[in-house]
Amino acid sequence: MRAKTRNTLIAGLTSAGLLALAGLTVVTAPLAHAENNGVGLTPLLGWSSWSFIRKNPTAAKIEAQADAMKNSGLPALGYTNINVDDFWYQCPGSQGPNVDHNGRWVTDTTKFPNSGTTDGIQVVANYVHADGLKFGLYVTPGVSMQAVNQKSPILGTANTVDQIAVPTTAEKNYNCKGMVGIDYSRPGAQEFVNSWANEFASWGVDYVKIDGVGTSDVPDIQAWSNALRQTGRPIHLELSNSLSITAAPTWQRYANGWRTGGDIECYSCEPAGSSYPLTSWGSVRSRFNQVAAWQPYGAPGGFNDYDSIEVGNGSNDGLTLDERKTQLSLWALAASPLILGTDLTNLDPTDLRLLTNREVLAVDQDAIDASRIVNAPDQQVFAKTEPDGDAVVGLFNLSDSTQVVSTTAAALGLPAAGAYLVNDLWSHLPAETAGTIAANVAPHGVALYRVRPTRFAQFLPPSTTLAVTGLDAATPGQPLTATESFTDNGIAPVQLVRLSLSAPAGWTVTPLSPTFFGDVGAGQSVQASFQVLAPPPASLFQSDPVTAGARYRWHGFFPLEVSSSQVVTTSSPVQPPLRTFASTTASFAQAGTRLGIRADGGDVFGATNQYGSVYQPAGLHDGTVAQVEITAQANTNAWAKAGIMVRNDITDAAASPGFLILAEAPGHGYVVQWDANGDGRLDANSAPSNQGLGTAAYPSWLRLVRSGTSYTGYYSTDGTTWVTIATVSVPGAADAQDVGVFATAHNSGTIGEVDFDHLTVG
Repeated sequence: MRAKTRNTLIAGLTSAGLLALAGLTVVTAPLAHAENNGVGLTPLLGWSSWSFIRKNPTAAKIEAQADAMKNSGLPALGYTNINVDDFWYQCPGSQGPNVDHNGRWVTDTTKFPNSGTTDGIQVVANYVHADGLKFGLYVTPGVSMQAVNQKSPILGTANTVDQIAVPTTAEKNYNCKGMVGIDYSRPGAQEFVNSWANEFASWGVDYVKIDGVGTSDVPDIQAWSNALRQTGRPIHLELSNSLSITAAPTWQRYANGWRTGGDIECYSCEPAGSSYPLTSWGSVRSRFNQVAAWQPYGAPGGFNDYDSIEVGNGSNDGLTLDERKTQLSLWALAASPLILGTDLTNLDPTDLRLLTNREVLAVDQDAIDASRIVNAPDQQVFAKTEPDGDAVVGLFNLSDSTQVVSTTAAALGLPAAGAYLVNDLWSHLPAETAGTIAANVAPHGVALYRVRPTRFAQFLPPSTTLAVTGLDAATPGQPLTATESFTDNGIAPVQLVRLSLSAPAGWTVTPLSPTFFGDVGAGQSVQASFQVLAPPPASLFQSDPVTAGARYRWHGFFPLEVSSSQVVTTSSPVQPPLRTFASTTASFAQAGTRLGIRADGGDVFGATNQYGSVYQPAGLHDGTVAQVEITAQANTNAWAKAGIMVRNDITDAAASPGFLILAEAPGHGYVVQWDANGDGRLDANSAPSNQGLGTAAYPSWLRLVRSGTSYTGYYSTDGTTWVTIATVSVPGAADAQDVGVFATAHNSGTIGEVDFDHLTVG
């Protein structure tokens, strides 16, 4: 869905000219020096290897990314860092990373070859610096057990590593394992970390990320902070990941940035061997609450880090264009580091324009964290005040339909005024408003505005919005009434307003009320109603764009228009004797023997029972066989589940016993999960190693055979040869149970479609 505003007057004038008339200037906040290591005064801009390159960084790959960054134009806007994440060092096994004579990690020279006596990491750092960029490197806390066992001498001391190590304390290392704790009260402990930091400084490292740290690792963090400072080289210290908010003052004291949550990458969305898609809408959406909670703790010297910006590779980002704007807008409002996770050697031109939007970057680089002023299930509003008094506000639409999102100038903390200038930082089009800050916002989209009082409203077109209601209820062959509302939010009236509603061929749209209005006053709204009739769908779920439009005149002469496009999905209803039930957001379809479910949901297991189901009441008895073909399944998560569900009462999602599912999961094959103790929750799994049988294929067939309270699940990829998954006992199973098909996305907030055929119970 898409919302747009086209202003033919503005097309004839420059945005800069109108902004000058309105008195708007873009100001970057003056910065206080809150940290004493000389870096981190503004949020870092750069790139990291993890999201795209992952576990196999090499000198050639990193140098190629540095060259691409240099040639992209991004460094001129402040994107300067090229950071190498994990897997740069030798990892022989669980005994810990290989170490040098002094107990420090050894570069994997098969990935980063030495040049003479120059270490391979330094070779790459020199290359990155030659490109005019900065170089970052990755560590984890503690010391390798190899250094402990070898009693490695600590450089510059008479101590050895085994004298400072605490082998019984395991530290996190996601590559080798084998890192153990350090007792920093012992002689030589700080000197050991100093020697490591000095080596990094000699290599030309400008940024160190220490991963796998938490509140128990504060001594490590303090030691690294001190060690980097004593090198005399300005080195940024970043902490990762999922840091505790209760210790935020500690992170502020010792670091320049700290990860507030887990990884943003959608590992479960990726086909094997691919980094794409890099993320998902659900991953981005999960950050709104983090940004709100961590708002008090970011400031010059140290910033809340919401993880990588996955914008740069077009559709491979895993986000729609509107979702990409949302991620950049939220991170900018939060003054988060903007560390790109994308492949810089294949930058998408549209994404590059997003990344180089100077007005949006200025919002990030002001080093001010925005506060949340609206918190609703499908709408979020964040705002902050600039040193010059301007307000910057993001109006976010978390829903799947275009909607109007609004706030007020007063809620933004702006002083009372006759009018306000609203500058759209993505479209660069200014408008005026009497005080309502509103926009038609696309699904998962954002309107990012800079707002200030203005004495020149007469030179600016009024802000207008167009809302449409009633389309969500579209059912083929059944007319509905859609209502279109046009609002003038400005201080000047508009004239000759004509409302319209258009749909693709096959749809019927008939006005039910006047659609022309000679004049709409400032702050006023007008409405028109339309009868809408959707045609029979050509597929289980058919999606068509329906566009509302308003054409009008400003000052009676300048033609303007605003439009709001909404994708309407229609389906033919499920027919008796089948019924439908949803414990999450879901819709259903039937076409002959084919059935469809579009559902989100966190999971179906344990205390989480979020699913959509098409089922036959009391259809499963002793001796019954249920069978279905799964023709398609959206890969919303590796553990998205679809298949056959059996339960005494499918509509009692929270508690009904006799519960079993026979499911296909895109990343884990075929599995049986059941309620082994009769409490109405799935708690047993035929895939205890977190991997089902086989490899998911489409089409696939599932068969469930009941014998008393014993159930056997089978799967087939050809409809002929059947593989037994498991035979299990389900206590509490009623003589007659509900049985049908179900789907869950295993990704809250993301809708996944599953198509079934030939459901039989007999």
